[in-house]
Amino acid sequence: MPERMSIALAMGLLRLLSGVLELSAGTLMILFNNVETALKINAVLAFIGPTVLLLVTSLGLVGIAGSVSLEKLLTVLCGAVLIFIGLNKL
Repeated sequence: MPERMSIALAMGLLRLLSGVLELSAGTLMILFNNVETALKINAVLAFIGPTVLLLVTSLGLVGIAGSVSLEKLLTVLCGAVLIFIGLNKL
C-alpha cells in the first residue's frame, strides 16, 4: 500500500508541476505581450502536455499492474494510445 501511495503522490506532483508550468507560461505570454513570443511559449507547452500525460499514465499503470488483469491493463494502455492517435488527426 505505501508503494501505491507514493505512485499516487508522484502522479499528483507531476500534474501540479504541469499546472504551474501552464500558469507560468500564461503569465509570460501576458507579460511579453507579443504574438510571436506567445506562439513560441505555446509550442513548448504543446510538447510538455503530452509528455506529462504519458508519464502520469505510465505511473498509474505501474501502480495498478499487480491488482488488475492483463486484459484490463492492455485496454487502458490502448486507450492512452488512441488519445495520441486522435490528437494527431486534428
